[in-house]
Amino acid sequence: MTDSPHLAASSLQCYTTATYACSYLDGRIARSQVVAASPSVDPKTYTSLIRHGFRRSGAYIYRPHCDHCQACVSIRIPVAEFQPTRSQRRAVNRHADLVTTMIEPSFSSEHFALYTRYQHARHPGGGMDIDDADQYADFLLHSSVKSFLVEFREAAPLGSLGELKMVSIIDRLDDALSAVYTFFDPQSGQSFGTYNVLWQIGLANTLGLKYVYLGYWIEACAKMSYKSRFIPHERLVNGRWSAATV
Repeated sequence: MTDSPHLAASSLQCYTTATYACSYLDGRIARSQVVAASPSVDPKTYTSLIRHGFRRSGAYIYRPHCDHCQACVSIRIPVAEFQPTRSQRRAVNRHADLVTTMIEPSFSSEHFALYTRYQHARHPGGGMDIDDADQYADFLLHSSVKSFLVEFREAAPLGSLGELKMVSIIDRLDDALSAVYTFFDPQSGQSFGTYNVLWQIGLANTLGLKYVYLGYWIEACAKMSYKSRFIPHERLVNGRWSAATV
């Protein structure tokens, strides 16, 4: 699959940030290209930006723009072609009893408590493990595009809420879903992350969408390299999407 390397919305203005320490690869220096705040980022424009390697973090739409590194590679799953592996099917079966609820992104102390546990367990010392409620909201809840939040809970008797196990923030594009961020109960022996990606692929298929965008794949970063396990997938290299099966 190929897409034009030129943004459909050429009127958008971007700026390049100062350098900062890379969050994914030790010893690397990073830089980002950020879309200036603009009311013109409508659904069609946002879809075009995502196709060209941008991502969203809160109100910011950005993509890596590093001086001497191209390790961050945008990755997406073509929904109609995806085939889960045996281990991925086991993850679906393991968590098949989870009950999902889609709501507008909004602050919940229950969500924030789960987010805090997740960050302390999975990303200690990474900065986000000390986020306060305002930082959490800025990172995940503030959006100028079409976004929704999904709760994943254990099944419970009618009229009551089961224990919250996972939360996802997802953006809806013209022809795809973009997985913004997911956090979950960091218990051992679970496969919440894998299950979540498969759930999003299933939702995109139900909605008749073509892709699920998973953000950046970084081969040398264990926290990001798992994305290539969902096959087939496509990677954005030199402005063009190409199929990959490994």
